[in-house]
Amino acid sequence: MAKKAKKAAKKAAKKAAPVEMLVVGSKVRGYIRGKEAMMSGELLAALNDVVICALDKAICRAQANKRATVKPQDL
Repeated sequence: MAKKAKKAAKKAAKKAAPVEMLVVGSKVRGYIRGKEAMMSGELLAALNDVVICALDKAICRAQANKRATVKPQDL
């Protein structure tokens, strides 16, 4: 049951607020093709979610250290 609840929460979060795309699709596609691999149609959205999550954590860490500047070590 917990698995279903997680999926439902994820879907609701995605529908609730459309998030701006932070990754450049053509660059990601080019990188993957350069490695002689293929890309799924859903990869960009998932990668964007990972980037946003990493940035949110880095922002929280910077703020916890009483800084307004996010630094590489916050990642």
